[in-house]
Amino acid sequence: MVRINPDDDMIDPSPYRPPRGAITPTAPTRYSEIHPFSHRGRLGRVRYIGYSVGLGLLANLAMILVGGASASLASGGVRTGPLAVGAIVILILLALAGSILLSIQRLHDFDASGWWSAFALAPLANVVLYLVLLIMPGTRSANRFGDPPPPNTTGVILLALVAPVVFVVGILAAIAIPAYRQFHHRVDRFEMPLQPR
Repeated sequence: MVRINPDDDMIDPSPYRPPRGAITPTAPTRYSEIHPFSHRGRLGRVRYIGYSVGLGLLANLAMILVGGASASLASGGVRTGPLAVGAIVILILLALAGSILLSIQRLHDFDASGWWSAFALAPLANVVLYLVLLIMPGTRSANRFGDPPPPNTTGVILLALVAPVVFVVGILAAIAIPAYRQFHHRVDRFEMPLQPR
């Protein structure tokens, strides 16, 4: 039996032949809005790293400012110890809350429940969680938590590049500083004082 396909007016020899169509995935046409400090929405890997680095930088800057203000007031005779400690504890809790909110959105990106972010509070489990958050790719299309996040901006990419740079510089410093001290110690030991003639 010969079938005629009405779409292209060609003769189709088999009724069991699969349809001919493009099966390559297309780029999404709709993107979700980014709300960094919300438990709703999705966050891609690069944006997650960039926002986490930004949050860490802001938290450290705020703690430095609190410590500096406390030291300045203490030099004037004002007792600020408990107040400074309280302010730093509040800043740490705010940074932790922000980090958990970012983790929830990152989990949503690969269609996982945000409740998995509770592992961020458990020792050793938090290491596994953060590795998963950094490695797992997000779903390309919409999932139960919304449309995919928009493409990364240049600022987000540059902010995300701060993390590996700091990591590499930290490792190099951990190797170079002790080696330099050891070298300096050897030079001092073998250096002989000049004797006048």
